[in-house]
Amino acid sequence: MKRKLRLYKPWTPYLYLAPAFVILITFVFLPLLQALIYSFQSYNVFTPPTAVGLKNYQSLLSDPVFLKSMQNTIMYFIGVVPPLVILPLFIAILVNQKLRGIKFFRAAYYLPVVTSMVVAGIAWKWIYADSGLLNYILISVFHIIKEPINWLTSPKTALYAVMAVTVWKGLGYYMVIYLAGLQSIPGEVWEAAEIDGATGFQKHVRITVPLLAPSMAVVAVMSSMAAMKVFDEIYIMTGGGPFGSTKTVVYYLYESAFTKLQMGYASAMGFILFFILLIFSIVSISISDRNYDV
Repeated sequence: MKRKLRLYKPWTPYLYLAPAFVILITFVFLPLLQALIYSFQSYNVFTPPTAVGLKNYQSLLSDPVFLKSMQNTIMYFIGVVPPLVILPLFIAILVNQKLRGIKFFRAAYYLPVVTSMVVAGIAWKWIYADSGLLNYILISVFHIIKEPINWLTSPKTALYAVMAVTVWKGLGYYMVIYLAGLQSIPGEVWEAAEIDGATGFQKHVRITVPLLAPSMAVVAVMSSMAAMKVFDEIYIMTGGGPFGSTKTVVYYLYESAFTKLQMGYASAMGFILFFILLIFSIVSISISDRNYDV
């Protein structure tokens, strides 16, 4: 035993951490540093970079397209995050019941998560089409409307239509997080509540929600970051249109970098988004830690 203990060195744990740290430096920190340098330069790939100081950041603050993209991103955040925090909790409570065949329902709710966003986006474009399934149901089945709604081609509805797809696709993922939290709650807690005469609604309000506060904080942070960085749905379903009504910051960043080849301008845009997400994450984690300690 003494011989085995002598083989342990204080730097042994760092050897296990080193491979992951090297990967982080190579693929995260170095590109991040390079992007930070580009954000202070005028760089369009074909010409050498030239220093311009804060010009890129100043131009962004007066760029109407960027301001509109930021507005769309905030609207997307407000429209997507609350449903993704609340609705999966209800679904997790439903699929946490001890019923025959409940595993089938869990798999069914999780199916959109494993579906490719490309496939899902194309399918939803067909559903949202003027002659698609949604308009058919509203017109021919329920007789709610008389004329087809231009879900993805009208500036009034396009962003909300894409929001619905994001919520639909994320429900199963966050449901699993809540389900894991529910199954970690001891059964004695529920039994004690039943003995005290608590109804089903009271048990969830006074037991489920407080005990799942850490899980809810995780879901809130993850869904917020995903909403602020949304790109796939926009790219596949609307391409930022119509008339820029669905153009988000990340989509405008992509457009500036890979269509207009304004790498310096796009890097500045990326760092503004990075600092917004960093501040939001720090505040969210601090609040969740404080609540967890209480």
